[in-house]
Amino acid sequence: MFTDDEPRGVFFLIDNKSFYASCEAVQRGYNPLKVPLVVMSEAENTNGGLILATSPEAKRLFHLKANVSRKRDLPRDPRLQVVPPRMNLYIQRNVQINEIFTQFTSENDVWPYSIDESILDMTHSWRLFGNSPREVARLIQKTVREKLGLYTTVGIGDNPVQAKIALDVYAKHTQDLIGEIHYETVAKKIWTISKLTDVWGIGRRTAKRLNHLGIHNMYELAHTNPYLLKQEMGVIGAQLFAIAWGVDRSNLKYKHVTKSASIGNSQVLPRDYLKQSEIETVIKEIGEQVAARLRHHNKLTDCLSLDIGFSYAAEDGRAGFHHALKIDSTNDNREITKQLLFLFRKNWEGQAVRNIAVYSSGLTSNAGQQLDLFADPARQVRKEELNYVIDEIHKRFGFTKLVYATSLTRGGTAIERSKLVGGHNGGNSYE
Repeated sequence: MFTDDEPRGVFFLIDNKSFYASCEAVQRGYNPLKVPLVVMSEAENTNGGLILATSPEAKRLFHLKANVSRKRDLPRDPRLQVVPPRMNLYIQRNVQINEIFTQFTSENDVWPYSIDESILDMTHSWRLFGNSPREVARLIQKTVREKLGLYTTVGIGDNPVQAKIALDVYAKHTQDLIGEIHYETVAKKIWTISKLTDVWGIGRRTAKRLNHLGIHNMYELAHTNPYLLKQEMGVIGAQLFAIAWGVDRSNLKYKHVTKSASIGNSQVLPRDYLKQSEIETVIKEIGEQVAARLRHHNKLTDCLSLDIGFSYAAEDGRAGFHHALKIDSTNDNREITKQLLFLFRKNWEGQAVRNIAVYSSGLTSNAGQQLDLFADPARQVRKEELNYVIDEIHKRFGFTKLVYATSLTRGGTAIERSKLVGGHNGGNSYE
């Protein structure tokens, strides 16, 4: 087999089972696997409320699905608990879980993959904690359960992709919530997967492209000519062929350097915005937030871009517009918002707006204030100082302690947005 010379290690991919729902269940004193509970987002932004997470029992009893089911799908059953999201709680638990992982391997060998999944390179440390990787995985599960009350599932593999498939396809359906794949078991564990979309990296569109090539399962993918796959699908085709053989040559320790950094922010509006004044209020709020982030990172921008998404397609078929503008390097609130409003007024033709995004690029270090020879130097210095005073007030006392009057109008979103974490309610204190 050509995989004999592939690099081998011991990798765990650990998932926190029904993470948001489990955190909420534990906070209320319930067993996360036994209580029917769902976490639902605010109704205003999700057309009636979107279910973000469901406990295993809620899935079993009511067939509810996270990020699919909505408030209208909820049964009228007193057993079901519906709670709002608390993103700060989930972030804190994620930090605590990853701290537990560092008890079993080096901090440099723990990579948070998402808020509820982490990759652990256990190659050099697993022997310190057990007689087999599976035994160590059980010890990690037990430790997380005892300290935080949460259940975890573990995928084990010779590389990260094997661990990921072991987690997604096998671990979540075994009694001990652990799955294993190794090069020696690829034929038994990967080639027998009949549904392509069950495998990480293969979505519905990719599966359709593979179907058109006569590939309907992982066995057929593994035994297709790799040159044909690359010819038809490019680099993705070669990567999929490697996944079918359980091959993964990625180096997780490699630090990727971004060629062109940018700082930005975006907003999905709570309703259709038709009034120019309301749309411009949000553009200014986001522009000021981007300017504050530039100052926080001690950066200047010389290029701004504005993305406007319409509520529905315009008569010419456009779903929105995107325009960029070169400017003199700055991180000043007024200068940035002025240029953004110029872009908006030049390109908006009265369409209903639902999405607004602002990005700054061409970033350079802020080595000192560049004065305009045609403006009063003292006034320019005062403007610069005012920006940093506002930033300091927000940092010490919170964003809502000092806002522009326009943010208090009906169209303003900055105050509500400041309460969100990851687009959802941050939640109150929980300790």
